[in-house]
Amino acid sequence: MRHVPILRSGRPYRSLDLVRIPDVRTGEPVAEVSQANRGLIARDLSDPARLASAVRERSVSELLSIGRKAAVLFSRETLSVDGDDSQSPQDYLESLSATTGMPLSLCRANMEKIRTVLDRMPAVLAGWTRGLDTALLDSGWGVQDGRRLSYRPEADLLGAVLPNNSPGVHALWIPALALKYPLVLRPGRLEPWTPLRVARALMAAGAPPEAFGFYPGDHGGAVEVLLRCGRSMLFGDAATLRPWTDDPRVQLHGPGWSKVVLDEDAASRWPDHLEMMTASIADNGGRSCLNASGVWTAASGLEIAEGLARRLVSLEARALDDPGAGLAAFPDPRQAERLSSHIDALLQVPGAEDVSARVRGSGRVSKAGGCTFLLPTIIRCHADHPLARCEYLFPFAAVVEVPEAELARRLGPTLVATVLAREGPARAALAACPDIDRLNMGPIPTSRVEWDQPHEGNLFDHLYRRRAVQVHDAA
Repeated sequence: MRHVPILRSGRPYRSLDLVRIPDVRTGEPVAEVSQANRGLIARDLSDPARLASAVRERSVSELLSIGRKAAVLFSRETLSVDGDDSQSPQDYLESLSATTGMPLSLCRANMEKIRTVLDRMPAVLAGWTRGLDTALLDSGWGVQDGRRLSYRPEADLLGAVLPNNSPGVHALWIPALALKYPLVLRPGRLEPWTPLRVARALMAAGAPPEAFGFYPGDHGGAVEVLLRCGRSMLFGDAATLRPWTDDPRVQLHGPGWSKVVLDEDAASRWPDHLEMMTASIADNGGRSCLNASGVWTAASGLEIAEGLARRLVSLEARALDDPGAGLAAFPDPRQAERLSSHIDALLQVPGAEDVSARVRGSGRVSKAGGCTFLLPTIIRCHADHPLARCEYLFPFAAVVEVPEAELARRLGPTLVATVLAREGPARAALAACPDIDRLNMGPIPTSRVEWDQPHEGNLFDHLYRRRAVQVHDAA
C-alpha cells in the first residue's frame, strides 16, 4: 500500500499515526497517510523567518522559471511520493479518482488547469499586481513608469487549509511561491495527491525544500496552521469559515452562490443562452464554487427551468473510468442519500418544484460502477425560498424569477455573476452591485476561469502591502 508522508521542510517523514483512505468503489484502502499533530506543526513552524529566507534569496524571475519547469514535471513525469516510492501521471490520476470519486476525465481536465497555472505564472502575477515589475519584490523598492514604489511582505509563511472537492482549486495557492512565500499545506483528508505532487514537481524543478511543509491531519492541525502562519487561505463550507470571518490574516474561500442573471430582453431569448447556462451549472461535475447554483431571471422562469432540466437529463451516472463521465461520485454513499433527503425536505416548503424530477421521471440518487451519484437537479422557486440560497457538490441550480428592477437588490452574496442585460438601469445596477465579486458581462459561463483575474480575493494584496517610499538622490 502506498504511503503518503508528511513533508517537513521538503523532507518526507513517516508518522506513527496513520489514516487509511479507501477506494470509493470498493472500500479497499488506496493509501495510508501520515498524520501531523499540532505539536509537530508548531515545532516545524517555530522559526518562520528561517523558512522564508530560503525562498526570498531567490529572485522572482528564478522562481517563475522553476514554475515553468514544474509544469512539465507535474503533467508528464514520474515523481517521488515517499523516498523510493514514485508516482507516474497516470498513477496520480487513478489515485485521485479512486479516493475523491471524481471521474478520470475530470481529473485529467483539472490536471491541465494546474499545469497551465504553473506554466503561466508570469501572466498570473501580471494580472494580480496590475502590471507591477516583479523585480521590485527582489529589492523591496524601485522605480516604474517614473514612480517610486515599495512593497513589503505581510508575513513569512502562507498556510493553506485545503479541500477535497476539486483538484483545480489548488491552482489558487501555487503562485504564492513566485511571490517568495514558503507554503504550509494541510491537504483535504481524501485529496492529498495534488498538493503533494505540486510540491514534488516544484522541488524537482529547483525550488528550495524549505519552501514546503505538507501536514495531513485533523481539525487541530488545520487550526495550528492558521494560527502559526502570518497569512493563510482557508477552504470550506460556511460553518468552517465562520470562526475566521473577522481575522484579516485568513483569506476565506467558501460557497460561491454564483449565478447567471438575465434581464427581460435576455430572458425572451433564453434558448440562445441555454448552452452557456448548462456549462455554468455542470462543468467540472458541479463541484466548484464557480458553478452557478442559481439562474435569476426577470421573465420566462418556467421555460428556462424546463429547458435546463431537459438538457441536463443527458448527464447520467457513469463508471469513473468511462470517458464520457461528467458526474463525480460521493465518497460516502450515505452523504448522497442524506443530501437528497435534505433537498426533498426543503421542497416541502411551499413555493418550489423539482423540475428535473418531473422531466426525468425518476429519483435523484443513482448508482453506477460501484459508486453513488446525485443526478443534476433544477429547482424552480421564489426568491425567498430556502432552496434559492443553496449550493451543493453536484449540478444543482435554482431558477428564480424576480422583477428586472429588483435583480441587483435581491441577488445576495455572489462569487461570480454572468450578467445578460441590455444597456439601461438594470445593467448599471448589476455592474455596481456590491454583492458580486467577479462580473462576467455577456454570455461567459460562470465556470470559465481566467487565472490572471482573481475571483475570490487577490492573493497579492493578501501577501504584500504597498508603502510610501522616499529616496535621497545624492548630488
